[in-house]
Amino acid sequence: MTTTIALAGKGGVGKTTVAAMVIKYLAQSGRGAIFAIDADPSSNLNMVLGLDLEWTVGEIREGMLSKVKESITAGGAAMGGLPSGMSKREHLDYEIRCSLSEGIEFDLIAMGRGEGRGCYCAVNHNLREVIDAIGDQYSFVVVDNEAGMEHLSRRTTRDVQHLLIVSDPSQRGIVAAGRIAGFRNELDINIENAYLIVNRLPDGEIPPALQEAIDAIDVPLLGVIPETRDVTEFEFSGRPLVEMKDDSPVYQAVNALHASPQELRGCIEEPLTHADSRRHYRRVRRTPHLQRSAARSGRVDDRTVAGSDPVSDRDRLPR
Repeated sequence: MTTTIALAGKGGVGKTTVAAMVIKYLAQSGRGAIFAIDADPSSNLNMVLGLDLEWTVGEIREGMLSKVKESITAGGAAMGGLPSGMSKREHLDYEIRCSLSEGIEFDLIAMGRGEGRGCYCAVNHNLREVIDAIGDQYSFVVVDNEAGMEHLSRRTTRDVQHLLIVSDPSQRGIVAAGRIAGFRNELDINIENAYLIVNRLPDGEIPPALQEAIDAIDVPLLGVIPETRDVTEFEFSGRPLVEMKDDSPVYQAVNALHASPQELRGCIEEPLTHADSRRHYRRVRRTPHLQRSAARSGRVDDRTVAGSDPVSDRDRLPR
């Protein structure tokens, strides 16, 4: 079963930093592969994860629509279709799998730019199905959402087990977190649990006035993350945050978040064996490797169809 963790909050509160620390924690738990989705149009989750980003889903979507428009203008038997003869769903599946940025313990896709003018209902439906199908092959899906919550159900149809609402230590941040928490019951997806995380808290202590504001909103406080120089120094140098040492106060704080409550702790208990983790990860990475190779060479053949087999030894994880 795939566990989905989504992060939300107003802009500038450090959602991406928290997402990076959550992914680092899950990777070290040994529970299985992680699929990270950068749903923020600014697309910088790859930087904190230390991954290259070649394409975004937004670029893939716009490129496909451009080809469809060209075929309509050209007319003929293929009018409204794609030059490759693929269906739109197959084309999206192929391109999105090729766009995966691959790490050792986690992979990433970035949603990128939002929609332009016109109706995107059909293409967005196909996108959700493709992305959810890819996510089903992973143990965890972590979604770094854009500001607010209203766009989350447009990115996925899957249920969210844990919604982490991130706020800075300000009254405005807590009020925004409360409003975001209120949206969770109005979405087309089911959110099982929601928690508040207060980020960048000086000295790690909640002032009484801020505690009153926290108590007044309809979401429990999961924990706090202190303000430290560690993150600032990494941001100045551009180093990926996942390289932060395990004894960093920020990482230790995120580690402590997973110790409670039981619902969040339970999803990462009983780690997989090393063999099981490697077997799972080989299965997940199999298709993207072949597809990327074909994309770079300009060839598309039967081996690059989703779910294809076999995979060469050089595409496997190192022993």
